[in-house]
Amino acid sequence: MDKEKLQNDAINTIRFLSADAVQNANSGHAGLPMGTAAIAYTLFKKHLKFNPRNPDWSDRDRFVLSGGHGSMLLYSLFYLTGYDLALEELKNFRRWGSRTPGHPEYGVTKGVEITTGPLGQGLATAVGMAMAEAHLAAVYNRPGHEIINHYTYVLASDGDLMEGVTSEACSLAGHLRLGKLIVFYDDNRITIDGSTDISFTEDRAKRYEAYHWQVLHVEDGNNVEELDAALRAAKSDPRPSIIICRTHIGYGYPTWQDNSAAHSGIPSKEELEGAKRNLGYPTEPLFYVSDEVLAHYREAVPAGEKLEAEWNVKFAAYEQAYPELAAELKRVLAGELPAGWEEKLPVFKPDVKGTPTRSASNKVINALSAVIPELMGGSADLTTSNSTLIENTKSFQADQYDGRYIYFGVREHAMGAIMNGLAVHKGIVPFAGTFLVFSDYLRPALRLSALSHLPSIWLFSHDSFNLGEDGPTHQPVEHLTSLRLIPNLVTLRPADANETSEAWRIAIQRRHAPTAIALSRQPLPVFDREKFAPASGLQNGAYVLADLGEGKPRLILIASGSEVELIVRTGEQLASEGIPVRLVSFPSWELFRAKDQAYQDSVLLPDVKARLMVEAGTSIGFEKWVGLEGDFIAMDRFGASAPNAVLFEKFGFNLENVLAKSRALLAKHG
Repeated sequence: MDKEKLQNDAINTIRFLSADAVQNANSGHAGLPMGTAAIAYTLFKKHLKFNPRNPDWSDRDRFVLSGGHGSMLLYSLFYLTGYDLALEELKNFRRWGSRTPGHPEYGVTKGVEITTGPLGQGLATAVGMAMAEAHLAAVYNRPGHEIINHYTYVLASDGDLMEGVTSEACSLAGHLRLGKLIVFYDDNRITIDGSTDISFTEDRAKRYEAYHWQVLHVEDGNNVEELDAALRAAKSDPRPSIIICRTHIGYGYPTWQDNSAAHSGIPSKEELEGAKRNLGYPTEPLFYVSDEVLAHYREAVPAGEKLEAEWNVKFAAYEQAYPELAAELKRVLAGELPAGWEEKLPVFKPDVKGTPTRSASNKVINALSAVIPELMGGSADLTTSNSTLIENTKSFQADQYDGRYIYFGVREHAMGAIMNGLAVHKGIVPFAGTFLVFSDYLRPALRLSALSHLPSIWLFSHDSFNLGEDGPTHQPVEHLTSLRLIPNLVTLRPADANETSEAWRIAIQRRHAPTAIALSRQPLPVFDREKFAPASGLQNGAYVLADLGEGKPRLILIASGSEVELIVRTGEQLASEGIPVRLVSFPSWELFRAKDQAYQDSVLLPDVKARLMVEAGTSIGFEKWVGLEGDFIAMDRFGASAPNAVLFEKFGFNLENVLAKSRALLAKHG
């Protein structure tokens, strides 16, 4: 078979494996793979550094399919190039238990670098991957020893570029001059609703030029030579590059090419066979792959093994020249924490005046950053407000990639996606801060971090109406409840500085799932742990802070965060009146739910029906903990603009109201 025919057959094989799988499943999106097959072929055959037999090789190039609806493009490539993905899995596309889900899922299919599907997330996450590569290279590479040296490639659609998150992320990428980030823009000019002329007519090239990107054009997205030349040009420029490729969605379809029907429609037998005839491909059998084409693609296996073996030799030389640095690099890439890090967690002395938990968090950040060099993070233009600054380090900038503090700018959504990229790359323990109310702005990325089991750490300060005069636009109400609804996410709301330190312990230890820590703006008393239970109880989600008074508790008071101090004062008053009271600090619903029933019952005594829960958020879910006979003080309304002391009184978060509610419960239950 001559070279040109082999190449054409190889490209068409990607197209028709994808289309056959979609038709076989009666579900999916074949239009993207059919239109971009030549792009994928050029990248995987001529440029991508990867080893199909070890998809986790640390110095591999990353490829992110941001248009995740075109997942069959990835699965076809994985099968063809020799990943551990059998042809049978392609035949089981979108079926229960397969490793070929409808959209690519990190952890389900080896080779998938990040979960994509919600448009824009893949490209924005790739910015984080490129930042991780730049940082690790700056920290660990030495002259003659370029151990970290790889590219991050993205295939993005019109829809990806429409999404605001990509504008945020690409603006930052241009500022940071992430030259090892290369994006293919699948410019097929078709969306589900029809031509992009109905909604997307800006000059995308000029937009990316304004972002300080190199902009390249490929007029024929099926021309391998053009694509190859563009990739070489992209690699030679210090800026991130976008390659605008004019493509045709559903390329080859007799009636569906360049038609919105090709986006998500299921081709008829006649339409699919017509495409195969148009492109000179066998109509039968389905899932046809010639021996020549398969052998052509499977060249990736020995080539990839050779690349990794050569890298291993380089690493051995690096290890000999810089043993301590090499040991640390191996550790951080493996996701292992340094020995003794927990000993550096601050312990705070009792303090009636107290400290904001955001400030306590900053002390923890700076204590841990001294012993966990991979700890890296920042804030969405709220560094002072969130108290996230890593002191005694540089910021991460184009001229200092070894910096560990990231100024994300006012880009919450991009910050969330970039966090995911930093985490999934490996070698970084990322954290990021904003106000709790603005967790809404990054929720899609936060959800994906939970779905993908990524160890991101989210710091949400200004956690209640207690921020005062800024008013209801900045006062979170439903946000704690909203975060608690996300599977795999653990939300912690510490009551004082020592619980904050313990919250960080949990967050750092959770290497396979994200953690959110809600922090106060206002000072909270640091409890005397000689009088109250150790803050290490936080690891259980809820714990008995104290039993006050003589005898078995008649009332259980439950709270988290700033409201714990309020139930402490209430309990002390009632105990002074001879009423025994149990105080429960409840920083994490998720951790408490994970405990066995025996432990839960030891904290929330089943036979004590008088229970009062106090929390400055919506009351949804409280009945799980207070029962049908208990009561609560919550915020089932939006806040208001006024000094926080006034808001305490107006919203009933004061000693008088908590005492009144408590006494009413005691009277009710005898």
